[in-house]
Amino acid sequence: MTGRILIVDDMEPNIRVLTAKLEAEYYQVICAMNGEDAIEMARNNSPDLILLDVMMPVMDGFQTCRRLKNDPLTQHIPVVMVTALDGQQDRVLGLQAGADDFLSKPIDDIALFARVRSLLRLNAGLEELRSHLVVNQLADGLPGAKDLPAEGPGKLLIVEESQRLGQRIVKKLGAGFDCQIVVDQRQAYDLIGQGVDLVLVNLATEVFDGLRLCARIRADEATRHLPILCMVNPEEKDRTIRALDMGANDILERPVERHELRARVNTLLQRRLYVAKLRDSLDQSLEMAFLDQLTGLYNRRHMEKELQEIELRAQTGIEHSVIMMVDIDRFKLVNDTWGHQAGDMILQQVASYLISSFRAIDIVCRFGGEEFVVLMPGADMLSAQAAAERFRSRIEQANFSIGEDIEPIRITVSCGLAEVSANKEGISKSLSHADAALYQAKNTGRNRIVAASVTPHHNSLNEC
Repeated sequence: MTGRILIVDDMEPNIRVLTAKLEAEYYQVICAMNGEDAIEMARNNSPDLILLDVMMPVMDGFQTCRRLKNDPLTQHIPVVMVTALDGQQDRVLGLQAGADDFLSKPIDDIALFARVRSLLRLNAGLEELRSHLVVNQLADGLPGAKDLPAEGPGKLLIVEESQRLGQRIVKKLGAGFDCQIVVDQRQAYDLIGQGVDLVLVNLATEVFDGLRLCARIRADEATRHLPILCMVNPEEKDRTIRALDMGANDILERPVERHELRARVNTLLQRRLYVAKLRDSLDQSLEMAFLDQLTGLYNRRHMEKELQEIELRAQTGIEHSVIMMVDIDRFKLVNDTWGHQAGDMILQQVASYLISSFRAIDIVCRFGGEEFVVLMPGADMLSAQAAAERFRSRIEQANFSIGEDIEPIRITVSCGLAEVSANKEGISKSLSHADAALYQAKNTGRNRIVAASVTPHHNSLNEC
C-alpha cells in the first residue's frame, strides 16, 4: 500500500535520508522543517501519515502533534514521532499529545516500514468512512477530538500466560477499565464476540500462539476492526514486525510501564470510539438519503431503487407484485383553510396509517406532495385490493388532529393499483398504469379504489 507521507524535521540531512528510504519504497513524500509549516502542509495536502521529529526549535514535536490532533482537518492523520529520546516519560508525553507511535533514532528500516504499512492500512479504513460522509454532505457532523473522552471507559480482554501476570496488567492500568483475563486463546476468541473494546495479547510467551490469535481476529468479519495491543520483548523485532503486518494496532514493549500502558490503551479506545462515531454518522447519512424527512417514510429515490428490484423479479418469473398510488383528496383545501402546518400534520398521520395498514414486507414511500406509493412484493391484485380497501376505510373513519385548539377533521383518500408482471412493458409503465388508475379514482368521485387490469394488448380500469 502506497501513500503520501509528510516528514517534519528541522535537520535537512535527516529529511534527505528519510525521503530516500521512503521514495525507494514508492511512497510520495512531502517535507516541512518546522511545526508551523507542518500544520499548514497537513491542512492543505492531507497526507496519509506524518513522521514528526520531537526535538525542534520554537515549536517542538509534542506541541505540533497536539495542535494537529485538535484540528478537525488533521486530527485523523496518524502521527509517528521520531526521536533520539529513549525515556518512557517522553513516549507517554507523545501519546498524551496524540501520537500514534514512536520510532527511535537511528531509525531501523524494517521497523520504519512495518509501522508505516500498519498505520496506512488503518488510516485507509478511516478515510473510506470519512469520504462517504463527505459525499453524503455530512462532513460538518464528523466527530472531533473535543467530542471524545480523554480516558476510558472500555471493556478489555487481557490474554496472558497466567492469571498472575494478567493481574499485574490490570493493576498497572488502574481504575476505569472493565478487565477480563484469559490464559487460553480459544476461550479468548469466544469472549471477543461478547462486546470487547480492546484486546491485549502477550506475544512474549510460549504457552499459546498470540500471533495466531491476532490472525484469527483479523480474519473474522465480526472482529476485523477490533483494536489489538500486542506486548512483546524488545529484542523480538521479527515478532513485532509480523504482528504489525498482521494488523496489530499497537505494540508495547515489556516490561510494561504503567503510564505508557494506560496512554496506549486510551489512545486505542479513543480511536475505536472515533470510528464508531463515523460509522454512526454514515448510517444516519444513508438513512437520511433514503427517507422523507417529514413523514419518516422512504423517499422517491428509495422507491425507484426498490422498483428496479421488483421489475427484475417479475421479469425473471420469480413473483408478481402490485403497485399502489395514494392521493389525499382535496388536500389543497386543507392547506388553504388551516395552513401548511396543518397539512404537514395530516401527511404525518396518513403516513402512520399507511405503515400500520400494510404488511411488514410492503414498502411505503412518499412520492411527493400529498401522494404516496406502496410497493407490495409477491402480492396478487385480489389481496392488494382488499388491503387497499381496509386502508381507505380506516382513513375515512378516522379523526385527524390539526392543532390543539382546532376540532379534528375528516379526510378521504383515492387509490390506484397496478400489477407488475413478466408481461408488462416495464416498471415505468406499471407506475403509469397505477397513476392512471388513481386519476380515474379521482375523476369518478374520490374516496375509492381503482385497479388497472393490464395485458400486453389492452389496458382497462376496474373500480372496486
